[in-house]
Amino acid sequence: MGNISILIFFSIIIISISPSYGYDSLDPLGNITITWDFLSDNGDTVDVRISVYNFQLYRHVEEPGWRLGWAWKGDEVIWAMLGAEATEQGNCTRFRGQQKPHCCEKEPVIIDLMPGSPYNQQTSNCCKGGVLTSMIQDLTKYVATFQMNYMKPSIYLSNSNFSMPENFTLGIPGYSCGTPFQVPPTKFTKDGHRWQQVLETWNVTCIYSQFLASPTPRCCVSLSAFYNSTVVPCPVCSCNCQGLPGAHCINSEKSSKLQLQQAHGADSPTPVIRCSNHMCPIRVHWHVKQSYKEYWRVKITITNLNFVRNYSQWNLVVLHPNLRSVTQVFSFNYKPLPIYGNINDTGMFWGIKYYNDMLLTHGENGNVQTEVLLHKDIGDFTFKEGWTFPRKISFNGDECVMPSPEAYPRLPNTAHIATTTPFIVLFSVLLLSVLF
Repeated sequence: MGNISILIFFSIIIISISPSYGYDSLDPLGNITITWDFLSDNGDTVDVRISVYNFQLYRHVEEPGWRLGWAWKGDEVIWAMLGAEATEQGNCTRFRGQQKPHCCEKEPVIIDLMPGSPYNQQTSNCCKGGVLTSMIQDLTKYVATFQMNYMKPSIYLSNSNFSMPENFTLGIPGYSCGTPFQVPPTKFTKDGHRWQQVLETWNVTCIYSQFLASPTPRCCVSLSAFYNSTVVPCPVCSCNCQGLPGAHCINSEKSSKLQLQQAHGADSPTPVIRCSNHMCPIRVHWHVKQSYKEYWRVKITITNLNFVRNYSQWNLVVLHPNLRSVTQVFSFNYKPLPIYGNINDTGMFWGIKYYNDMLLTHGENGNVQTEVLLHKDIGDFTFKEGWTFPRKISFNGDECVMPSPEAYPRLPNTAHIATTTPFIVLFSVLLLSVLF
């Protein structure tokens, strides 16, 4: 009986930390939070302010953006909305002879307004087309806010209680939202002197799972080094295998343009990638380029092999023990991610605005690259056992498939040095002292 209890205990632990739950060791507290502030009770209607916060360090929401949905518990209808709009008005025939509501759907879907919308339809932090940046990349665009006035359900017209909707969704693949829960009321100020408080505040937490977002990985890593002529490719079938369901690949760029036209306008067009052994839309290549006496240099190349998608506001997160000694990064932005106290072994790279923050499709020379100069930490740095290669790489928050450690480029065999001339022996010793 005791063994069974132990087995059940460990099974619960394994289930709780499975990818479907969405735990990310590089961003353990990351989530998207929906905040529902009840501003005023007008008797038969309620004014609310709804905010969508992206509390994730590096995972962002790009076009076509969020599509916030929920299910009303009663017969609520939305009379007016600022900063966003419902995708459908729904059946509002019961309001004949009156001003028509904005939305009568039982399960409305709300989208953000586009930049440049009429001023009288805007609110603060609105009109970004549903795009939310990550906390690291841009703190000015990680939140979206809109306001609405809705009619109370019939059962609440005679009391002062508020009714929260249920079954919230973000309309973004990979995200699942929990049950609304009440938190201390939000306080806000207009002039910095007087603080006002809303009537009630409720939160909904949404967590990302790479497993839910895609049944297969979305990127892979290849490796090379100046001291070895071998290029270690992405593992075979990293993201899919040719011929299997969902593996859409082509070799002709002319064909890709036709498929791009067919997919144009779709919210998430099916990836059409260049045929390869790994079948990944994104390939990250890590090349140990050069070694100096006190520094070493790495070249990172990100290649978009997807014919039908540009990646805007892309980012790359790398786990490597020498990132605590980054000296210079060329042509990318860089910021360390001190997730666990003083353990500074994780960093985030992203593009420079208006220069390379857009990773274009494969048919448009879709790649971006940088070089990183790192200091050789005494006692840690070595070319042996693949130490110079990253432990983990994520692209846009999705972990990439790494090659097997046994396949990493190895140092050349120097066993033959003992039979060479003394001059060559001396030269080799001096060269190794520089390298190591």
